Amino acid sequence: MTSTTLIVQYLDDLLEASAVPDHSNALNGLQLANTGSVDWIAAAVDFSVRTVTAAAQTGANLLIVHHGMFWSGLQPIRGASFTRLRQLITNDIAVYSSHLPLDRHALYGNNALLAAELGLEPSGEFAQFKNIHIGVSGDSDMTTVEVAKRADAFAHRHGGSVRSTPIDAGRRTRKWAICTGAGASTETLNEARDGGIDTLIVGEGPHHSAVDADESGIAVIYAGHYATETLGVRALAAHVSERFGVPWSFIEAPTGL
Repeated sequence: MTSTTLIVQYLDDLLEASAVPDHSNALNGLQLANTGSVDWIAAAVDFSVRTVTAAAQTGANLLIVHHGMFWSGLQPIRGASFTRLRQLITNDIAVYSSHLPLDRHALYGNNALLAAELGLEPSGEFAQFKNIHIGVSGDSDMTTVEVAKRADAFAHRHGGSVRSTPIDAGRRTRKWAICTGAGASTETLNEARDGGIDTLIVGEGPHHSAVDADESGIAVIYAGHYATETLGVRALAAHVSERFGVPWSFIEAPTGL
Protein backbone atom coordinates (compact mmCIF):
# COMPACT_ATOMS: atom_id res chain seq x y z
CA MET A 1 0.00 0.00 0.00
CA THR A 2 1.45 3.37 -1.10
CA SER A 3 0.42 6.96 -0.48
CA THR A 4 -1.76 8.41 -3.23
CA THR A 5 -0.07 11.77 -2.71
CA LEU A 6 3.37 10.24 -3.22
CA ILE A 7 2.37 8.61 -6.52
CA VAL A 8 0.63 11.75 -7.76
CA GLN A 9 3.65 13.93 -6.97
CA TYR A 10 5.89 11.50 -8.81
CA LEU A 11 3.59 11.45 -11.88
CA ASP A 12 3.30 15.24 -11.93
CA ASP A 13 7.09 15.59 -11.91
CA LEU A 14 7.70 12.79 -14.42
CA LEU A 15 5.18 14.14 -16.93
CA GLU A 16 5.82 17.85 -16.24
CA ALA A 17 2.07 18.14 -15.79
CA SER A 18 1.99 21.79 -14.74
CA ALA A 19 4.38 22.98 -17.45
CA VAL A 20 2.82 21.36 -20.53
CA PRO A 21 0.02 23.35 -22.20
CA ASP A 22 -3.16 21.47 -23.08
CA HIS A 23 -6.81 21.87 -23.98
CA SER A 24 -8.90 23.46 -21.24
CA ASN A 25 -10.91 20.32 -20.44
CA ALA A 26 -7.84 18.11 -20.05
CA LEU A 27 -7.18 19.17 -16.42
CA ASN A 28 -4.04 17.06 -16.24
CA GLY A 29 -3.15 15.57 -12.88
CA LEU A 30 -5.22 14.25 -9.99
CA GLN A 31 -8.86 14.77 -10.91
CA LEU A 32 -10.45 12.92 -8.02
CA ALA A 33 -8.84 12.06 -4.69
CA ASN A 34 -9.38 8.95 -2.61
CA THR A 35 -8.88 8.43 1.14
CA GLY A 36 -5.13 8.37 0.70
CA SER A 37 -3.60 5.05 -0.30
CA VAL A 38 -3.12 2.84 -3.37
CA ASP A 39 -2.72 -0.92 -3.43
CA TRP A 40 -3.85 -1.57 -7.03
CA ILE A 41 -3.56 0.57 -10.16
CA ALA A 42 -5.85 0.33 -13.18
CA ALA A 43 -5.08 2.04 -16.49
CA ALA A 44 -7.42 2.86 -19.37
CA VAL A 45 -7.52 5.12 -22.40
CA ASP A 46 -10.91 6.66 -21.65
CA PHE A 47 -12.81 7.62 -18.52
CA SER A 48 -16.20 5.93 -18.85
CA VAL A 49 -18.75 3.84 -16.98
CA ARG A 50 -17.15 0.80 -18.60
CA THR A 51 -13.65 1.55 -17.36
CA VAL A 52 -14.74 2.75 -13.91
CA THR A 53 -16.81 -0.42 -13.42
CA ALA A 54 -13.87 -2.59 -14.48
CA ALA A 55 -11.52 -0.69 -12.16
CA ALA A 56 -13.88 -1.28 -9.24
CA GLN A 57 -14.16 -4.97 -10.10
CA THR A 58 -10.37 -5.38 -10.02
CA GLY A 59 -10.17 -3.68 -6.62
CA ALA A 60 -8.15 -0.76 -7.98
CA ASN A 61 -8.03 2.46 -5.98
CA LEU A 62 -6.14 4.49 -8.59
CA LEU A 63 -7.33 4.79 -12.19
CA ILE A 64 -4.89 6.34 -14.67
CA VAL A 65 -6.53 7.56 -17.90
CA HIS A 66 -5.57 9.50 -21.01
CA HIS A 67 -8.95 11.17 -21.60
CA GLY A 68 -10.13 12.31 -18.20
CA MET A 69 -13.28 13.00 -16.23
CA PHE A 70 -13.95 16.44 -17.72
CA TRP A 71 -13.12 15.76 -21.37
CA SER A 72 -16.66 16.57 -22.52
CA GLY A 73 -16.86 19.79 -20.54
CA LEU A 74 -19.40 20.82 -17.94
CA GLN A 75 -22.20 18.32 -17.45
CA PRO A 76 -24.91 17.86 -14.84
CA ILE A 77 -24.16 14.97 -12.48
CA ARG A 78 -26.90 12.60 -13.56
CA GLY A 79 -27.18 9.49 -15.72
CA ALA A 80 -23.75 8.16 -16.69
CA SER A 81 -22.00 11.04 -14.88
CA PHE A 82 -23.70 10.10 -11.61
CA THR A 83 -23.02 6.38 -12.12
CA ARG A 84 -19.31 6.98 -12.67
CA LEU A 85 -18.93 9.32 -9.70
CA ARG A 86 -20.89 7.06 -7.35
CA GLN A 87 -18.75 4.05 -8.26
CA LEU A 88 -15.54 5.99 -7.79
CA ILE A 89 -16.44 7.31 -4.36
CA THR A 90 -18.05 4.05 -3.17
CA ASN A 91 -14.94 2.10 -4.15
CA ASP A 92 -12.45 4.75 -3.02
CA ILE A 93 -10.90 5.13 -6.49
CA ALA A 94 -8.72 8.14 -7.27
CA VAL A 95 -8.48 9.31 -10.89
CA TYR A 96 -5.30 10.64 -12.49
CA SER A 97 -5.43 11.93 -16.07
CA SER A 98 -2.65 12.86 -18.48
CA HIS A 99 -3.34 14.01 -22.04
CA LEU A 100 -0.65 15.95 -23.92
CA PRO A 101 1.98 15.48 -21.20
CA LEU A 102 1.67 11.74 -21.81
CA ASP A 103 1.37 12.02 -25.60
CA ARG A 104 4.73 13.78 -25.85
CA HIS A 105 6.78 12.00 -23.19
CA ALA A 106 10.05 10.64 -24.58
CA LEU A 107 9.92 7.33 -22.68
CA TYR A 108 6.28 6.64 -21.86
CA GLY A 109 4.52 8.73 -24.50
CA ASN A 110 2.08 7.43 -27.09
CA ASN A 111 4.03 8.84 -30.03
CA ALA A 112 7.49 7.55 -29.10
CA LEU A 113 6.07 4.13 -28.22
CA LEU A 114 4.08 3.86 -31.45
CA ALA A 115 7.23 4.63 -33.44
CA ALA A 116 8.99 1.80 -31.62
CA GLU A 117 6.07 -0.57 -32.29
CA LEU A 118 6.38 0.18 -36.01
CA GLY A 119 10.16 -0.20 -36.08
CA LEU A 120 10.72 3.50 -36.72
CA GLU A 121 13.43 5.53 -34.97
CA PRO A 122 12.53 9.16 -34.20
CA SER A 123 15.09 11.83 -34.91
CA GLY A 124 12.90 14.91 -34.66
CA GLU A 125 9.73 16.47 -33.30
CA PHE A 126 6.36 16.98 -34.95
CA ALA A 127 2.86 18.36 -34.35
CA GLN A 128 3.42 21.73 -32.74
CA PHE A 129 0.91 22.87 -30.13
CA LYS A 130 1.61 26.28 -28.62
CA ASN A 131 5.22 26.06 -27.32
CA ILE A 132 5.57 22.25 -27.45
CA HIS A 133 5.63 19.42 -29.96
CA ILE A 134 3.35 16.46 -29.37
CA GLY A 135 4.56 14.00 -32.00
CA VAL A 136 7.75 12.61 -33.45
CA SER A 137 9.32 12.32 -36.90
CA GLY A 138 12.22 10.60 -38.58
CA ASP A 139 13.81 9.17 -41.69
CA SER A 140 13.46 5.68 -43.15
CA ASP A 141 13.66 3.80 -46.42
CA MET A 142 10.90 1.22 -46.75
CA THR A 143 7.79 0.80 -48.81
CA THR A 144 4.77 2.68 -47.51
CA VAL A 145 2.81 -0.55 -47.92
CA GLU A 146 5.12 -2.14 -45.34
CA VAL A 147 4.57 0.75 -42.93
CA ALA A 148 0.81 0.34 -43.35
CA LYS A 149 1.07 -3.45 -42.78
CA ARG A 150 2.97 -2.91 -39.54
CA ALA A 151 0.41 -0.34 -38.43
CA ASP A 152 -2.45 -2.70 -39.28
CA ALA A 153 -0.91 -5.54 -37.27
CA PHE A 154 -0.51 -3.19 -34.33
CA ALA A 155 -4.07 -1.87 -34.59
CA HIS A 156 -5.56 -5.37 -34.70
CA ARG A 157 -3.82 -6.22 -31.44
CA HIS A 158 -5.76 -3.39 -29.83
CA GLY A 159 -9.23 -3.92 -31.25
CA GLY A 160 -8.90 -1.72 -34.32
CA SER A 161 -7.90 -1.72 -37.96
CA VAL A 162 -6.02 0.55 -40.32
CA ARG A 163 -7.36 2.81 -43.04
CA SER A 164 -5.16 4.83 -45.34
CA THR A 165 -5.16 7.13 -48.29
CA PRO A 166 -4.36 5.31 -51.58
CA ILE A 167 -0.83 3.85 -51.55
CA ASP A 168 0.94 2.73 -54.71
CA ALA A 169 2.78 -0.60 -54.36
CA GLY A 170 6.18 0.89 -55.17
CA ARG A 171 5.83 4.03 -53.08
CA ARG A 172 8.57 4.47 -50.45
CA THR A 173 8.47 6.17 -47.07
CA ARG A 174 11.59 8.23 -46.57
CA LYS A 175 10.41 10.91 -44.15
CA TRP A 176 7.62 10.07 -41.73
CA ALA A 177 5.81 11.70 -38.81
CA ILE A 178 3.52 10.39 -36.08
CA CYS A 179 0.78 12.16 -34.14
CA THR A 180 -1.44 9.71 -32.27
CA GLY A 181 -5.14 10.21 -31.54
CA ALA A 182 -6.89 12.84 -33.66
CA GLY A 183 -3.63 13.59 -35.43
CA ALA A 184 -4.75 14.39 -38.97
CA SER A 185 -5.70 18.04 -38.56
CA THR A 186 -5.27 20.91 -40.97
CA GLU A 187 -2.38 22.11 -38.81
CA THR A 188 -0.50 18.80 -38.82
CA LEU A 189 -1.02 18.32 -42.56
CA ASN A 190 0.34 21.80 -43.23
CA GLU A 191 3.31 21.07 -40.96
CA ALA A 192 3.92 17.76 -42.73
CA ARG A 193 3.81 19.38 -46.15
CA ASP A 194 6.11 22.24 -45.13
CA GLY A 195 8.52 19.78 -43.49
CA GLY A 196 8.77 17.43 -46.47
CA ILE A 197 6.97 14.57 -44.68
CA ASP A 198 5.80 11.93 -47.17
CA THR A 199 4.01 9.60 -44.72
CA LEU A 200 1.90 10.68 -41.76
CA ILE A 201 0.78 8.10 -39.19
CA VAL A 202 -2.13 9.13 -36.96
CA GLY A 203 -5.01 7.71 -34.98
CA GLU A 204 -7.84 9.31 -36.91
CA GLY A 205 -8.79 12.37 -38.90
CA PRO A 206 -11.73 14.03 -40.64
CA HIS A 207 -12.70 13.19 -44.22
CA HIS A 208 -11.08 16.31 -45.64
CA SER A 209 -7.70 15.23 -44.26
CA ALA A 210 -7.53 12.47 -46.88
CA VAL A 211 -8.36 14.92 -49.67
CA ASP A 212 -5.84 17.49 -48.45
CA ALA A 213 -3.15 14.86 -48.00
CA ASP A 214 -3.61 13.46 -51.50
CA GLU A 215 -3.25 16.91 -53.01
CA SER A 216 -0.03 17.42 -51.01
CA GLY A 217 1.50 14.07 -51.97
CA ILE A 218 1.31 12.77 -48.40
CA ALA A 219 0.17 9.25 -47.52
CA VAL A 220 -1.85 9.17 -44.30
CA ILE A 221 -2.15 5.95 -42.30
CA TYR A 222 -5.05 6.05 -39.84
CA ALA A 223 -4.21 3.43 -37.20
CA GLY A 224 -7.12 4.14 -34.84
CA HIS A 225 -7.56 6.75 -32.13
CA TYR A 226 -8.05 4.18 -29.38
CA ALA A 227 -5.33 1.78 -30.52
CA THR A 228 -2.64 4.44 -30.86
CA GLU A 229 -3.34 5.74 -27.36
CA THR A 230 -3.27 2.45 -25.47
CA LEU A 231 0.52 2.52 -25.31
CA GLY A 232 1.13 5.48 -23.00
CA VAL A 233 -1.19 4.57 -20.13
CA ARG A 234 0.04 0.96 -20.24
CA ALA A 235 3.69 2.00 -20.07
CA LEU A 236 3.04 4.62 -17.40
CA ALA A 237 1.09 2.26 -15.15
CA ALA A 238 3.72 -0.46 -15.56
CA HIS A 239 6.46 2.01 -14.63
CA VAL A 240 4.62 3.26 -11.52
CA SER A 241 3.88 -0.33 -10.55
CA GLU A 242 7.56 -1.23 -10.68
CA ARG A 243 8.73 1.90 -8.89
CA PHE A 244 6.27 1.71 -6.01
CA GLY A 245 5.71 -2.05 -5.84
CA VAL A 246 1.97 -1.74 -6.52
CA PRO A 247 0.29 -4.23 -8.91
CA TRP A 248 -1.50 -2.93 -11.97
CA SER A 249 -3.82 -3.98 -14.79
CA PHE A 250 -4.96 -2.52 -18.10
CA ILE A 251 -8.66 -2.19 -18.88
CA GLU A 252 -9.38 -3.00 -22.52
CA ALA A 253 -12.28 -0.88 -23.78
CA PRO A 254 -11.81 -0.48 -27.56
CA THR A 255 -14.17 1.86 -29.36
CA GLY A 256 -13.52 0.57 -32.87
CA LEU A 257 -12.33 4.05 -33.86
